[in-house]
Amino acid sequence: MTTTYEKPKRDYSIDAPLASIESRFVALIIDSMLLGAVAGAGWFGTRHGAGAGLGFFVGLAYQWFFLTQNSGQTVGKMLMGIRVIKTSGEPLQATDAILRYLGTYLNSAILLLGWLWATWDENRQGWHDKIANTIVVKA
Repeated sequence: MTTTYEKPKRDYSIDAPLASIESRFVALIIDSMLLGAVAGAGWFGTRHGAGAGLGFFVGLAYQWFFLTQNSGQTVGKMLMGIRVIKTSGEPLQATDAILRYLGTYLNSAILLLGWLWATWDENRQGWHDKIANTIVVKA
């Protein structure tokens, strides 16, 4: 008896090709460097480490602005030619961007497993993507 392997079908119908893991990783590095510079500059202007929470809010504002007001592209994603969209194909709303951002903390909290998940997931979704029902596609 011969069996054939069929690649599982996506549970959504989007024609755009998925972004590569490598392009997503480089975009993450670019965005992290930009956010680190901005949050670090703000931290130096505060006393007693009060700027520690600043990084969280700067990151949240960055993700919200670029993902909802800039066609789903942060600076890193623009440079890499990729974008974030809903699995339905719609643009992201504020709630989607916030959930996705909060999900990045979950990605890191459990031995980075949420980030690694995207490497073997059929749709290349990390946990943050699954939480917000998003995918990253080529722009």
